[in-house]
Amino acid sequence: MTDVRWPFTAIVSAFEIERAEGVYLITPDGRRILDAAGGAIVANVGHGRASVARAVAQATSDESYVIPPWLTPSRKRLLERLKRDWLDPTFEFVHLASGGSEGVETAMKLALQYHAARGDVARRTIIGRNVSYHGTTLATTAIGGHVSRKKGLDHALERYPSTLTPYPLRSGLPLGHPGIGAHYVQALRETIAREGANTVAAVLAEPITGSSGGAIVPPDDYWPAVRALCDEYGILLLMDEVMTGFGRTGKRFGYQHWPITPDVLVSGKGLAGGYAPLCGIFATAKVGQPIVDAGMNVMFHTFGAHPAACAAADEVLRIMSEEALIARAAEMGDHLSRRLTETFSNHPHVAEVRGRGLLQAIEIVADRGTLEPFAADARITDRVLGAGLERGVFFYPGGTGEVRDIVCMGPPFTVTEAEIDHMVDVLHESLDAVT
Repeated sequence: MTDVRWPFTAIVSAFEIERAEGVYLITPDGRRILDAAGGAIVANVGHGRASVARAVAQATSDESYVIPPWLTPSRKRLLERLKRDWLDPTFEFVHLASGGSEGVETAMKLALQYHAARGDVARRTIIGRNVSYHGTTLATTAIGGHVSRKKGLDHALERYPSTLTPYPLRSGLPLGHPGIGAHYVQALRETIAREGANTVAAVLAEPITGSSGGAIVPPDDYWPAVRALCDEYGILLLMDEVMTGFGRTGKRFGYQHWPITPDVLVSGKGLAGGYAPLCGIFATAKVGQPIVDAGMNVMFHTFGAHPAACAAADEVLRIMSEEALIARAAEMGDHLSRRLTETFSNHPHVAEVRGRGLLQAIEIVADRGTLEPFAADARITDRVLGAGLERGVFFYPGGTGEVRDIVCMGPPFTVTEAEIDHMVDVLHESLDAVT
């Protein structure tokens, strides 16, 4: 315990971790906790990589602090690696921020600047989705569809129009119905029409909904149709891959599960794998060049592109490539999906198992047949997580408050089949103990 109030509120308890290694978190008394959450779906190459620590130490020693627009050795190496190994060639413009909230807000600003640079200042509306999370700044909180994180702020937040997140389980149509994707695309079309297409600058969305909805995968026809709809009306597509990017879903980026390319891509968490705060904002020439030509500035944050963070990211991405960890995330993700499905497909309190790669989740309900949720004050997710910790496994809570009782799994890509089996077994035991 400390003499200061930490954390600021008691929503999350101050559980103490002394160190971490591999896929384990270790408490001061030596207890080992299997990290089924990868922290906050962040850790990808595993905890305690000595080579990353050395890279950070070297950059700290050599470069210390240099203002973000200037090049340093670590920034140069990272930019070269991103271009060579990770980014689609269409992403010619790169901006580096400190975290996902900064990154998403930068993408929103880029969309407004792009249209302004083209003389179309009427386009200042950005459409979000009703089940989503994009960050904790005022703008990203406002556009996100995360009710519980707006508490005490809602009265002061700017209004952003919202369309439906593709949520097949709760679409009102039978699962697998061929019209589910079109249903949600039509909802977006109606939102655009209601706002006035000539006022809409961009649509902001996650390719696979992260923890706010619990790894919701849209129907396969959804994203190509959304891309076509944006092109039809001259609207930019901003893709928030803070959680899904850099291998998490078994592809370099989540959008690559479909034949589309966004106009602006934001990806953080896995970029530096939890070793340092860093988020990349990647824009196509279509977006970036008009902004440059108009003489507009894309302002940096003081600690964006920090040399030590860039060094960490460069080494994390080297490890990812040399150890073929994207392929491993896909392989281990298939195993996790099989085990979750085998364990929970007929569970009376699990409505669905879903996800891609090593971003998976279960949705817990009071009644599987009607999809009726447990009462909010039952605190089912918190209790399942507590039961998991008692059994030595940490899971990640999902949901928005309105969407609730989601348990997410996002372990490091280095996880083994045996460790996944243990995670799933403990999740089963924990759920049964609570329900």
